[in-house]
Amino acid sequence: MELHFFGTNGIRGIPNDDLSAEFSMDVGKAMATFFSAKKIAMAKDTRITGDMILNAVSSAVMSAGTDVVYLGILPTPALQYYCKKNHVPGIMITASHNPPQYNGIKAIDMDGTEIDEKKEYEIEKLIMNKKFKNVSWENAGRFYYDDTAVDLYINGIISLINFKKISERKLNVAIDTGNGASYYTSPLLLSRLNCHIVTLNSNPDGKFTGRNSEPKPENLQDLINIMKTGKFDIGIAHDGDADRCVFIDENGNFIDGNESLALIAKYTLRAGETLVTPTSSSDALKDVCQQKNAKIIVTRVGAPIVARTMIENNAVIGGEENGGVIYGKHQFCRDGAMTMSLMLNLLACENKKISELLKEIPKYYMVKKSVPRKYDWDVIKNKLLDALGNKKTDLLDGIKIYEDSGWVLIRPSGTEKILRIFTESKDEKTAMDLNEKYIN
Repeated sequence: MELHFFGTNGIRGIPNDDLSAEFSMDVGKAMATFFSAKKIAMAKDTRITGDMILNAVSSAVMSAGTDVVYLGILPTPALQYYCKKNHVPGIMITASHNPPQYNGIKAIDMDGTEIDEKKEYEIEKLIMNKKFKNVSWENAGRFYYDDTAVDLYINGIISLINFKKISERKLNVAIDTGNGASYYTSPLLLSRLNCHIVTLNSNPDGKFTGRNSEPKPENLQDLINIMKTGKFDIGIAHDGDADRCVFIDENGNFIDGNESLALIAKYTLRAGETLVTPTSSSDALKDVCQQKNAKIIVTRVGAPIVARTMIENNAVIGGEENGGVIYGKHQFCRDGAMTMSLMLNLLACENKKISELLKEIPKYYMVKKSVPRKYDWDVIKNKLLDALGNKKTDLLDGIKIYEDSGWVLIRPSGTEKILRIFTESKDEKTAMDLNEKYIN
């Protein structure tokens, strides 16, 4: 199966360029035809093209005789939780962490998971063949609003953590929602957990004027500077659709997603349980699983792939190195607010500072960079393999190269025309040097 429209996480593009209103309608018709449901739940993030894409897709869905239940501006995992609890399919209008000029369309299954590649392939066939369900006027779908999704989502999260201990701890939290979909939900959740909060960029702004949507250290300098004042227990940041969550410690140090996942895994996993993570994740996770006598399963990159593998193996926790944690007891998708709550739960129950807890995690250094992809991946891949000679490699996803001092992963992005280069070593300079070597 070769996918033409779906990337790592939904269909994405630049509206009125490669994501036109006409194409969005075809996608909506195809999704409605594929799901063949009485109703489909929809939500969007804060991007200024959200209304345009939402209206195109929802009109198409209704043309197939399916009702649209519109939930408003919501984090992607909040829509997914609504779908799971109400057993309805969903469509999310978002481009997640991509820059503001992008938008996207993501299909959600009735169990709240992102649809798998086989279902994406079936939807693509419908798009290309234009074999859409089309009903007569009296059978057209209707458009409804439902404002219950926020409380449903927040109550679901609170039910899985130690509400009493977190409330008693009265944590001081600085949160940067990046003008994205969590501008309302995450501060509301924190207030219900009795945290003292200071918010940054917690207004809905579809141009992301406060900062770039991806929660990387270079985009979080305001939050880091606030944390350096020493007045807060933890800093929190989300991406555009809040399926990811990253942390800043009480001293203003950015915590890599590998470290936060390893820390949550260390205090969540029990002996015999399973963790699922992609090949881009740190070896620290293998070390933690070994310490806990837990099993680790390594997959290709992509939250839907990790989630499906978790379901198949009854795994309790999974996630990626970018701050995307999946907690199986809640739902099988990346969830920024659930991740945030698990970390607060850890701080409250252990009654330690986050920097102290991180000292328990094996230390590795990872460098993540990207370069424009100017050629087809197969051309680059073959040239690289020829140049590598007899070096040990893993082709599970891209090319993973094992050096004596660490490893390198080179893979094409599923959402942008770039190559991502990950390097890891127990020595920081070695990780940086390896990354520079393979970029060149």
